[in-house]
Amino acid sequence: MHAVPGLHHRARLRGADFGIAQAQHAGLFTGSQLRFGGKALSQTGGHGDVRHRGDDSPDPGYCCPGFGRVCDGVSQCRAAARDELRKGADHLKIVISGGVTSPTDRIDSTQFSIEEITAVVEEATAANRYVAAHAYTPRAIERGLRCGVRSIEHGNFLDDATARLFNETGSYLVPTLVTYSALADVERAKSGPGNRNGKVFEVLDAALQGLETAYRNGVQIAFGSDLLGAMQRHQLTEFRLRAEVVKPLDIIRSATSVAARLLRAEDTLGRVAPGARADLLAVDGNPVEDIGILTAPEQHHRLLMLCGALVKRPSWT
Repeated sequence: MHAVPGLHHRARLRGADFGIAQAQHAGLFTGSQLRFGGKALSQTGGHGDVRHRGDDSPDPGYCCPGFGRVCDGVSQCRAAARDELRKGADHLKIVISGGVTSPTDRIDSTQFSIEEITAVVEEATAANRYVAAHAYTPRAIERGLRCGVRSIEHGNFLDDATARLFNETGSYLVPTLVTYSALADVERAKSGPGNRNGKVFEVLDAALQGLETAYRNGVQIAFGSDLLGAMQRHQLTEFRLRAEVVKPLDIIRSATSVAARLLRAEDTLGRVAPGARADLLAVDGNPVEDIGILTAPEQHHRLLMLCGALVKRPSWT
């Protein structure tokens, strides 16, 4: 039997808000401690702008579905950042390159100006928070890191030079291999090649190489999935996918101690010590020898403790 500290903190829920976090804190539902970033800030035509080319309607506003919030220019970016912080965001999310699901941009584009990115980082820093940035390419990643972004989400096209910049700035990478694997399955199931989103396969093919580059260069790598809705059922597959290039022990660290450092919560999360939250997962087997143990909860997960309280009791009690 092996215990993994704080393993359920492996992911931050994208798009959640203060109401969900407050409900979880009040005990209205049982779940992982939630650190949320609210709406992701996006430029017009960026990854967070969900309008199609023929849609000239204004941004639908905060209340409507969608993970993005459109803002342009330094003043709008500052106002949007301050408003997300007002709503209780634990960190800010900003999209600084093209994305897979956005309808009008290119994967290799850079988004937001240096001044706009810097303004968002300044507002987060003023509130003692940090900025996580969606980015794929070395050019986009470098712009974000030089502006003070703390973590890069995805980073599929990472190269050696950019990996070294992570180490210079003390920043973190959060790869999300499983989301491209799941999206690719959806795209393959479509009726014809002409209906498929080619951007999915573009980033899928680069994902593992980007992770290997980061790992080989000693980048601080945290755990994430980026899965939305019904696709969240696949999130444990991320452990297996990473194991192709990362040692199991380092994958576990990415979901525990490294993730805790990214959240600036290493005193209470991701460790077994007096004063920590006592979040523990006990498994039947040794995940350091077989990471697949973590991907099969029905077979191998025996005990789950959240903040010292048993959520799942061992089968022998």
